[in-house]
Amino acid sequence: MDRAPDRIVNTPSAATGLPTRAPLLSKPAWAAFLFALLVVCALAPVANLWVPPDSPLHLSDYAVALVGKIMCLAICALAMDLIWGYTGILSLGHGLFFALGGYVMGMYLMRQIGREGNYRSELPDFMVFLDWKELPWHWALSDSFAATLVLVLAVPGVVAFVFGYFAFRSRIKGVYFSIITQALTYAAMLLFFRNETGFGGNNGFTDFKRILGFAIATPQTRMVLFVLTGIALLGFLLLSRWLVTQRFGRVLQAVRDAETRVMFSGYNPVHYKLAVWVISAMMCGVAGALYVPQVGIINPGEMSPAASIEIAVWAAVGGRATLVGPIVGAFLVNGAKSWLTVTAPEFWLYFLGALFIAVTLFMPRGLMGLLRRGDRS
Repeated sequence: MDRAPDRIVNTPSAATGLPTRAPLLSKPAWAAFLFALLVVCALAPVANLWVPPDSPLHLSDYAVALVGKIMCLAICALAMDLIWGYTGILSLGHGLFFALGGYVMGMYLMRQIGREGNYRSELPDFMVFLDWKELPWHWALSDSFAATLVLVLAVPGVVAFVFGYFAFRSRIKGVYFSIITQALTYAAMLLFFRNETGFGGNNGFTDFKRILGFAIATPQTRMVLFVLTGIALLGFLLLSRWLVTQRFGRVLQAVRDAETRVMFSGYNPVHYKLAVWVISAMMCGVAGALYVPQVGIINPGEMSPAASIEIAVWAAVGGRATLVGPIVGAFLVNGAKSWLTVTAPEFWLYFLGALFIAVTLFMPRGLMGLLRRGDRS
């Protein structure tokens, strides 16, 4: 009789039926991850900088810029998967967090122009044009790269925390939450369009010259940004995988499937939803900060409702709650967009709408779900 309790304590999984913790990545997944890291950090730089342009193995500057941009967007799709795929919260406002990170980096890049602008002034050109005499208060730390890195995370994170705190405490969910997030990003877009806010109005920020003292238009600088973007994407993929395999991730999935039962089990869903909401927003902020120096412009158009809806489309096309799927969806949709906007620009929006409808009707689990179903069959 004395030994029975010991046997139960020593085998909790067998007694209670708790699932064992999944490994971070399987061996094939680790191999794919390391191969992707090798491509980003070694093969792409060699193909772009050292392989002759007339070689079939040469990676053109256009391809570097395009893939770098799509990798930034893939980070947003990954962030969307955390909040939508694993938590069941459809956000139509993640374009706001992406743009906030981009504007923070854009402010730093505008300060780096110095007197090389058209008006030869320490103030950005648009401020000189509007007859501003000094920088507004929210530009105070824009000349510091270290402060910029902090603000890239802090600004989207604080905005997400304040909004999420009141929204989740009020138990706003479902389509109502989606509409409110879209209204939030639309209101922010209208605010940033105004010249008096000090964000460049309709034109936003552009004509960047340097970053950390290096000319931003050189192939070497662009390749460094490309590598950093690839490392950030792979790093966020590992972080997201770690989050969803921990107890934190299991609670998120329980909130998605049966939030009321989670509350009766003693967990407070508000804390978990708020945490993943802020993490997701900060990931988008980093994506925006990496996007701006590679594309060369940031304006309020990045906050448009359509931009946020596209992020959800990427996640849906690739497959929710898979992590890799939204990344694949971002590459597929944006690659098709780059091709169609050149060959048939008038049909691009029709293609996007038809793709989303087709995925919703015939592939509710996206491309990854289709592949998994094919493997089982």
